[in-house]
Amino acid sequence: MTEKGNEGRRKYSKEFKVDAVELMMRSNKSIMETAASLGIRADLLRRWEKEYSANKAAPFPGSGHLKDPGKERLRKLEREIRVVNEERDIIQGNDRLKP
Repeated sequence: MTEKGNEGRRKYSKEFKVDAVELMMRSNKSIMETAASLGIRADLLRRWEKEYSANKAAPFPGSGHLKDPGKERLRKLEREIRVVNEERDIIQGNDRLKP
């Protein structure tokens, strides 16, 4: 459900956020009542609802994750190229040291 961050802020899992928003949408309770029953602030639940409604296919991507899967794939491939290049440079550097 939650974990405490370094600064004392709570981090809620994607599943918890989705479940909370869907519960609020299904329920005939107010946002205030739903938030109170979940132990969170109503303004937080409202923000989650906006984020969920804006992108139902992939809500709450999290930090470091792009909403566009194509961009995420590109970023992953660029990261792999960077690692391979670093490994190549290390190997070439070792070859230069050999007599």
